[in-house]
Amino acid sequence: MKAFFKNIFHGISDFIGKGTKTGDESRTLIIAVRLMLISIISYFALSGIFYIPQRNFLIFLFCVVFLALFSGLFIMSYHCKPKVLFYVFNIEIIAWIYIIIYSFGWNIGVQHFLAVLLILCYFSCYNQYRWKIKYAAFLCTLRIWLFYAYHDKVPACQLEVSQENILQVINTVTIFLCISMIAAVFSNDSQEFENRMVIYALKLQEEAYTDTLTGLYNRRKALEYMDYLTKEQNKGFSLCICDIDLFKKVNDTYGHDFGDEVLKEIAKVFKEETKNKGFAARWGGEEFLLLFPECSGKDAYIRLLNIRDRVKALKIKKEDTVVSVTMTFGLAEHITRNSFEATIKEADKRMYFGKENGRDRIVFND
Repeated sequence: MKAFFKNIFHGISDFIGKGTKTGDESRTLIIAVRLMLISIISYFALSGIFYIPQRNFLIFLFCVVFLALFSGLFIMSYHCKPKVLFYVFNIEIIAWIYIIIYSFGWNIGVQHFLAVLLILCYFSCYNQYRWKIKYAAFLCTLRIWLFYAYHDKVPACQLEVSQENILQVINTVTIFLCISMIAAVFSNDSQEFENRMVIYALKLQEEAYTDTLTGLYNRRKALEYMDYLTKEQNKGFSLCICDIDLFKKVNDTYGHDFGDEVLKEIAKVFKEETKNKGFAARWGGEEFLLLFPECSGKDAYIRLLNIRDRVKALKIKKEDTVVSVTMTFGLAEHITRNSFEATIKEADKRMYFGKENGRDRIVFND
């Protein structure tokens, strides 16, 4: 049963949204107008049915005529441009308001539909502020004129007080329903737009902090993270600068595309090894930075032994050739009284010391 109603809901939703483009500004306007047209059509249908037993032919005739007009506009919404639909909808509503007030008087409350047009205008007409102000002034002037012209005037068709009250209730319910639909449709559209903007902003931020080749954090993010740890958290950490041994030779022998693959494979190891607790960034070229928050130098050294072994075990294929690489690591423990820049320099110095003394090693001095 739940699936049945779900299918019906999706069917109605697809029907109302038919012929509209996702993300198009006019899409929301078309859907809002169609929903309001369905409400107004239902309003005339119910009103007509209600007055058949009372044999009030004039009211019944009005209901039939306007039911046909608004039904025609609903069909037209699938074949015309959004602007045309908006203008014709406004013209039909204003004409209906005038004719109903002239025929049945002020007391049935149909004039409040002008507020629906005003709200629809402000929600749907993007950036047209002067036009909105002019149209708002027109609707306000029209309502004031209708009030002074017809609120004391005897209508063409005199209704009983009970009939006026019934029409007042029906009009009020329909007006509130239309306003609710406008608010629901446009607020949902606004929320979707806001969500897309948030996602887009997060994506831009991620791209700004990510090395495009390896997927690791970049130097900028690494510096910000260390600044955060030292200034805001005041926490210690161990830091490693590491470099691929003889990487220029790899590029010269196998090409830069293969060199890129080497960087990617090493980056995968770093991601896995720092996933739970740690930080990995591409520092520049074939250099990387590994950071271990709240980790002593001795503990970081043990973790680096595993990382070094995993890098050495990599088998990177180039056609029929299998290539292995090694790395040299310079490790330094950050002391909270020192700046993180000093720790970076110390780790970098130790890494170069390892390069000059045989490579493929972790250099760390307690």
